[in-house]
Amino acid sequence: MLTLTDQAVDVVRGLTQSPQAPEHAGLRLAPGGEGLELSVVSDPMPGDDVIDNEGVRVFVEPQASQLLEEQTLDASVTDGQVSFFLAGPAAQ
Repeated sequence: MLTLTDQAVDVVRGLTQSPQAPEHAGLRLAPGGEGLELSVVSDPMPGDDVIDNEGVRVFVEPQASQLLEEQTLDASVTDGQVSFFLAGPAAQ
């Protein structure tokens, strides 16, 4: 199952608890284009894996879930810009 670093938890929390986010929002990861599409949504889609980490919810589309099985989601914020990236299981 996909895991999150502490930094990713903090960044996702900031995105999903902002005044513009839907109530009970989570970050959804799904295949899109040549990579993953990330979006803030109110609820998971049917079949999504739901990861709850310290009250932060991440929804992973089933096809993406297989690809992310042993991955760690990390994040950084530079000059107000959020970047997410994936690393192998040793990133924790």
